[in-house]
Amino acid sequence: MAEITAAMVKSLRETSGAGMLDCKKALVETNGNMEEAIDWLRKKGLASAAKKASRIAAEGLVSVYVEGNAGAVVEVNSETDFVAKNEIFQDYVENAAKAALAVKGDVESLKSFVCPVAGKEMGTILTDMIAKIGENMNLRRAAYLNANNGIVCSYIHNAARPNVGKIGVLVALEGNADKPKMQELGKHIAMHIAAAAPIAQTIAEVPAEAVAREKAIFSEQALASGKPANIVEKMVEGRIRKYYEEVVLEEQAYIMDPDKKVKTVIEDFAKENNATVKLGGFVCFKLGEGLQKREEDFASEVAAQLGKSA
Repeated sequence: MAEITAAMVKSLRETSGAGMLDCKKALVETNGNMEEAIDWLRKKGLASAAKKASRIAAEGLVSVYVEGNAGAVVEVNSETDFVAKNEIFQDYVENAAKAALAVKGDVESLKSFVCPVAGKEMGTILTDMIAKIGENMNLRRAAYLNANNGIVCSYIHNAARPNVGKIGVLVALEGNADKPKMQELGKHIAMHIAAAAPIAQTIAEVPAEAVAREKAIFSEQALASGKPANIVEKMVEGRIRKYYEEVVLEEQAYIMDPDKKVKTVIEDFAKENNATVKLGGFVCFKLGEGLQKREEDFASEVAAQLGKSA
């Protein structure tokens, strides 16, 4: 039996929003497995963990860069928001996005890419910044998106400067409609993605393990209601349909016109412009997604500097 510490209970409580005793019981029931404990709480209706588990938990910036029918997005992390506001850091992130386009989103190639502005490898520039600023930084991830016969649009949310901010989105639209009009549609879809946070473009692209996990949770909740097996099955089917509408881009209610799904908006646009237009793909980077933010105890830090125990 794994030891259940106060720190584990505190972490689960912050992630799930459930009560302390419920969190402790969940950890005991799952032998200290944090992910299983979150599922246990959800099955009991004690937590809404799906959204809280992915909350932003790190500092730094995201940047996008589009050229022609291709685009790239990068995330560079820092320890504090103070460094993220530094112009030198922002310049680096902006240049990293341009370099990411050149290497088609491969992070390792990006680190060895020679920045034409500084004349040094991106990895070396980052090391120099760490030494100069005295704070750890990380070129965490990058992605590339292109349209074979269309356009790529970008959107930055919470911008620190043009193309640099907290959330970066790329959207590819394939088609033969008027390019400026497609750009406008693509920008609006990118804004929708930043707000709605889809995990897949189509139902077929939703990871099988994610669907299985949701089915297991919905099934246990339905069975707990005491309904017959055939009714439970229909209830689960209905919940899964709703789940798809929440996480699949094409099935989501369009934020700017909630009466329509995103796929319907694109279909209507194609008809109105007498053209063939379809969604070619998307990428969304949210700063700190999936990272654990360092917790600081200011009182202990001051005490340590004074040579005292907190």
